[in-house]
Amino acid sequence: MNGIVFDHKECGSCPIRHRAVCARCDADELEELDSIKYYRSYEAGQPIVWSGDRMDFVASVVTGVASLSQAMEDGRTQMVGLLLPSDFLGRPGRDAAPYDVVAVSNLTLCCFRRKPFEQMMIRTPHIGQRLLEMTLDELDAAREWMLILGRKTAREKIASLMAIIARRDASLALSSAEDGMSFELPLTREAMADYLGLTLETVSRQISALKRDGIITLEGKRHVIIPDFDRLQIETGDDMDGGLMI
Repeated sequence: MNGIVFDHKECGSCPIRHRAVCARCDADELEELDSIKYYRSYEAGQPIVWSGDRMDFVASVVTGVASLSQAMEDGRTQMVGLLLPSDFLGRPGRDAAPYDVVAVSNLTLCCFRRKPFEQMMIRTPHIGQRLLEMTLDELDAAREWMLILGRKTAREKIASLMAIIARRDASLALSSAEDGMSFELPLTREAMADYLGLTLETVSRQISALKRDGIITLEGKRHVIIPDFDRLQIETGDDMDGGLMI
């Protein structure tokens, strides 16, 4: 596995503590997790693991974003998912990686040695229950992306991605998405185009249109401000109940 290993951090000061797989762990459980954890950092573009590689770890994304991609026999690839802060990488009980995982931005992982983690998961209902919740959330996200990629217009795709990142950023700050909130866009426009099935030109054009229409404000290329979150939600094509706007 690539990446730079660095020293432990205190769990109490972890920015994803309340959302990660360890969110419900007691003090003694955190102490046991601490004995099997280590951190790795990756630069943007650096591979974390390739499909089929043996994985001797599972991990939580602490900071940054990673992409999940799958390759076909003729060399074509498709980005099938993103790992955002607090998302879980790896699957207990599975030795090999099912996808290529690459750091999209500078990335920090909190890694756990897989075998000890699997043993602890059996003994610790808090971890197993939280991992089940995260797996179901991942399933919901996959279904949402099926809709985004299959039915939404280019403008709706960009707005949807902005809304997803905004909600996650707010959740990590223990708040809700609100008017005037801001966040750092973790993806380049090239990465957004790849993930959303659009051209780079289309992504740039649609971001400019959202900015021109006052849906978002940009400071530089990455700092996004959302003046009115409800307006952004409308641009996603979803109604307040999560259905399609007609």
